[in-house]
Amino acid sequence: MSVSVNKHCTGTRRLTIAVAVMLALLPGLALSQGIIFDDELNMRQGVTEISKSVYDLHMLILWVCVVIGVVVFGAMFWSIIHHRKSAGYKASHFHENTKLEIAWTVVPTLILIAMAVPSTEVLVDMYDTGGEDMKVEVRGYQWKWQYKYLDENRNNTFSFFSSLTTSINERENRVPKGEHYLLEVDEPLRIPVNKKVRFLVTSQDVIHAWWVPDFGIKRDAVPGMVNELWTIVPEPGVYRGQCTELCGKDHGFMPVVVEVLPQEDFDRWFADRLAAEQERKKLESMQFTHEELMTQGEGVYTKFCASCHQANGQGVPPVFPGLAGSKVATGPRDDHIRLIVNGVTGTAMQAFGGQLSKAELAAVVHFERHSWGNNAEDMTQPVDVANATAAN
Repeated sequence: MSVSVNKHCTGTRRLTIAVAVMLALLPGLALSQGIIFDDELNMRQGVTEISKSVYDLHMLILWVCVVIGVVVFGAMFWSIIHHRKSAGYKASHFHENTKLEIAWTVVPTLILIAMAVPSTEVLVDMYDTGGEDMKVEVRGYQWKWQYKYLDENRNNTFSFFSSLTTSINERENRVPKGEHYLLEVDEPLRIPVNKKVRFLVTSQDVIHAWWVPDFGIKRDAVPGMVNELWTIVPEPGVYRGQCTELCGKDHGFMPVVVEVLPQEDFDRWFADRLAAEQERKKLESMQFTHEELMTQGEGVYTKFCASCHQANGQGVPPVFPGLAGSKVATGPRDDHIRLIVNGVTGTAMQAFGGQLSKAELAAVVHFERHSWGNNAEDMTQPVDVANATAAN
């Protein structure tokens, strides 16, 4: 009997030592491998005060949970090892222990209250969108973002679309992927440094989500609703994010890129964009040659249409019909214009009337009617777009 007891004691000591060694080594291993603090496996600290507050709150709650886990599991494993039946212990039977029930109710409640105080402070700051220096409307489309700079003076407003520029060759592994694979756009959102920017986030079609991890902000873009968020970025630079709401087949192809500029550079860029907007409006009264329409139309088609109808105009039937030889591209011109302007309800064909200028609409219609073997033998000018939509 004494030999059996000694064996049990020796086994207990060995198990206790092994568990202690493992617990002692785990923090060191975690830190040495960057498991706890590595940005790739942890939240990113970001560059704004909000993002840093969110990170600090996250780490605080994490360590609270770690302490609770160590205490609870430590007590559980200690009890399992030291009070097992083979060591001669008998299970205690108790219930309706008032003191114990009060303890395991009050203690967790106090812990939750203690965690709720800093959490509430951070949430209040995150939703305080007042006192902004400028406002930007962020509107999600399948599958790109539209940014509109809002001003009390309507003459100082303009908008543009931001679309993915990662080549199809990279996406289909024909060439090596670039540094910013799927995180590069033709036109980034630009904001000034150290200014409070208020974002009004909405959607034109389905639910998207606008997210920039370095700013510590994310909001759902919901059709028919406007959600708000804000940021103050203290450091110039380029910051990248993504749509984080599954929104369709090209959900992974609508990145968010924000370029934060020094105030002087931003003012210069803003003035140039206002001038370009005025010039764009002048184009709507101009007449273009066939070559000019084809050149501009190809650019518009590549940016807005090729992802569905393909660069060769063959589409992906039956979801995305081809345009080569189609009744739309070879039929009545005004019907073609109205289809692009108004879209087709209940299909993936969205309305481009609010996205493109009349000059751009005319160019892309002309391009589609004179490409891939199509020869409609007509010209499409901005005035034709105006007339077709007015008749509608």
